[in-house]
Amino acid sequence: MTRWTIPSCLLLALPAVLPAQQPERYTLDDHHAAVYNLVGTLRVEPGEGPVAVQVTRGGSDAAKLQIGHGDIDGRSTLRVIYPGDRIRSGSMRQGGSTQLRVRDDGTFGDHDEYDHGHMSRHRWEEGRRVTIADGADGLDARADLVVRVPKGGRVAVYLAVGAVTVANVDGELSVDAHSASVTASGTRGTLSVDVGSGEVRISQAQGDVDVDTGSGAVEVTGFRGSVLSVDTGSGDVTGSDLETGELSVDTGSGDIRLTTITSPRVSLETGSGSVTADLRRDIASLAVETGSGDIAIRAPASLGAAVEIETSSGDIETDFPLQVTRHSRDHMVGTIGDGKGTIAIETGSGGIKLLKAN
Repeated sequence: MTRWTIPSCLLLALPAVLPAQQPERYTLDDHHAAVYNLVGTLRVEPGEGPVAVQVTRGGSDAAKLQIGHGDIDGRSTLRVIYPGDRIRSGSMRQGGSTQLRVRDDGTFGDHDEYDHGHMSRHRWEEGRRVTIADGADGLDARADLVVRVPKGGRVAVYLAVGAVTVANVDGELSVDAHSASVTASGTRGTLSVDVGSGEVRISQAQGDVDVDTGSGAVEVTGFRGSVLSVDTGSGDVTGSDLETGELSVDTGSGDIRLTTITSPRVSLETGSGSVTADLRRDIASLAVETGSGDIAIRAPASLGAAVEIETSSGDIETDFPLQVTRHSRDHMVGTIGDGKGTIAIETGSGGIKLLKAN
């Protein structure tokens, strides 16, 4: 039998097996809590008692991470503090880099968080500049967090790069991310999502929802609440089964595709892209505008509104009986039904259809 001997010099070169990181647990005041982390995953789920945060470190430099825990500007905080100015994103991001300013206490963002004097509106400009990117250089460390929120809790979570998942939280939740996907389901109360770059998907939410992204597609399904607002600089917005007192969608560039809408007030705008919407009830006001793209609106036969439709280049089509007061090739003004609501539809270039729902 042949025996192989590995030289001791090669044994020294073999990588050490890192021990599994054990979760660390902290509690925060549920009246107003904030959690900060630069790289990793962040899951928010229901809990009991005070806000509880579970932290699991990862990466070969995990031991260099510090945990900040205490009150800052009237909020109970948990902060994962990363030394250095460059951090490896690892599998959290494929390609590109994210830069942001991070304060020495591990906080970042907060640019519009307070309006009661505790924090300067320019505090977000403070701190050192940190780069999170792919590559072999930089701190190899991350933290995966689980945040448990009691019913009625008020919590803000901040993540620079990674992914956020929210499930069945009942309270006031704010999610602020630089480059991360956000998925939320079954939320109750108030949900605010602010993402610099990343997709946002929300399903079966009740209450008020406000989504603001710099770049990324947004999808909302099964919403029930008083206000649903979506604003994205670039990306398609899709939705279905939306029942709300007020619906507002604004995208700088991208299509808007909505089905099964029940709302008295609807505003849809895109700088460049098509708009399709399926209304399931009469409306008090409907405003639809695109700089370039077709618009197709379907509404119930009971629709009643004062109507103004305009397109600089494209046809206008409607199968509602319309009492026309002014008409030209690209501009139509008139009344449908009882005329109690208002409808304004405009496209810079594209056709417009106002049709009866099947």
